[in-house]
Amino acid sequence: MGFWDWLTGRDAAPPLVPEPEVDPAPTEADIMASLAGVEQLIASGTLPAVVRSRAGKVTQLVRRTLPRLDSLGLGSYDSYSVVATATDYLPEAIGAYLRLPRDWADSRPVENGKTPLLLLVDQLDLLGATMEKIYDAANSTDAAALITHGRFLQERFGHPTAAVDLTMPPPTDQPPDPLSLERP
Repeated sequence: MGFWDWLTGRDAAPPLVPEPEVDPAPTEADIMASLAGVEQLIASGTLPAVVRSRAGKVTQLVRRTLPRLDSLGLGSYDSYSVVATATDYLPEAIGAYLRLPRDWADSRPVENGKTPLLLLVDQLDLLGATMEKIYDAANSTDAAALITHGRFLQERFGHPTAAVDLTMPPPTDQPPDPLSLERP
């Protein structure tokens, strides 16, 4: 406490400001419960078929990617995106659509000539494409390890890999000779 603070009656220490509360990261159970909720909406029949198919694709990709989050790096942008898609982005997009009256949501243009239904389809397509890229990235680590291991084995043992010719002969305009097809 300084002289001026003593004269004005101010304390030397500023008042303590409480730390803002931060929501804990979703647990695996939270993520699975959120996906189950979306899948329940998909199965309920309240969504148009075009939405059900796209939302189903997103949930399937998230479920396939979840066990591989560690290969993306915990705390990475991609792993965050997978969790946020399951717990926030996907449920919120579908929920916002379902809060609208069906006749209005499916027929009334609201942005750039698109109805809420078309906006939802665009959002689901974007989520699906993003989850597909993240799933590929999660698997590419192990694929690269397999390639590296194969190169090591090739260098170590030096045996050539047997090449299998999987190409088809070029098509001809002539029908096959029936005698060449007969067995002796």
